[in-house]
Amino acid sequence: MSEQKAVATVNRQLTAGSGTLFKLGIFSIALGVVPITSYFGSLHYVWEGNATYAAITAVVAANVVLISYIIASVLEDQTSATTSTGTGTRPTAVIAESRKER
Repeated sequence: MSEQKAVATVNRQLTAGSGTLFKLGIFSIALGVVPITSYFGSLHYVWEGNATYAAITAVVAANVVLISYIIASVLEDQTSATTSTGTGTRPTAVIAESRKER
């Protein structure tokens, strides 16, 4: 019975991992689109042709995307850690140790 729980835990972790790959793709696209858009948008509409300020705006926008990805990853990691330990299943290392005891 404990082997079935271990397989269920692994399946749950693999299913949660597919959302992580999707999130990585979205943030990768945003990392390419947001700075370029903010550069040209601020160049024409905010800074009235000052390329230096527009470049600074694009750098800040890129950093905002990176920080957002880091925060989203940390929050997802905390959520997955609480759901995997909160379900009442034992971690894989504990299951392996119990098999050695047999």
